[in-house]
Amino acid sequence: MTSPHALTLPQSAAAPTLLLYGGANSGHSYKARLLLLLSNTPHQYQRIALDTPRALRPAPFVAASKFGEVPVLVDEGTAYCQSDAILLHLAQRTNALRGNASEAAAILEWLFWETNRIGFSVPNLRYALRFEPQPEPVLAYLRARATADLAQLDNALARTDFLVPSGPTIADIACCAYLFWLPDTGLSTQDFPHVSRWLSALRALPGWMHPDLALALA
Repeated sequence: MTSPHALTLPQSAAAPTLLLYGGANSGHSYKARLLLLLSNTPHQYQRIALDTPRALRPAPFVAASKFGEVPVLVDEGTAYCQSDAILLHLAQRTNALRGNASEAAAILEWLFWETNRIGFSVPNLRYALRFEPQPEPVLAYLRARATADLAQLDNALARTDFLVPSGPTIADIACCAYLFWLPDTGLSTQDFPHVSRWLSALRALPGWMHPDLALALA
């Protein structure tokens, strides 16, 4: 599947086949990086310092990043933006973590759910607690949203080992991305035993790497 935001960039003979731009503390970058690691796909990873003003960031990244954000994947000169669009592209490209044909609709549902729910609540709560303090009413709202999202995820995982029956897919990658940093939010997986078991199963996959390490390497 090709992202509607893809754009073709000039490519030199020395350019890598796959180049991923990401940022430390970006769970969205971690999604793409984790899929590449789990699928053992050769790639180059370049960390972008997001505290650097956009005008001072590397020119190739600025050209590739339509929205000025990470992650961005450059695949043979074509740039793909937005983490879940990148997951869809990479799953097709690598034939990894795609699930089976009958699960395609369910995987898309989880991707869209993640964007609106746990991919909103948990990272924003973490950011507010670690990087940009917010008033208590804001924290209470985000904490309630995150707790509700974790409960919904826990309920789904009570019925299946992973989010679809065939095994781990990009749906799991999308939904787990910020949860390895859950201690930063003051919430605990001990309150969500099925989520805890699921995260342990993901950690056991060959190639798995904690986001602190996966996103720090350049």
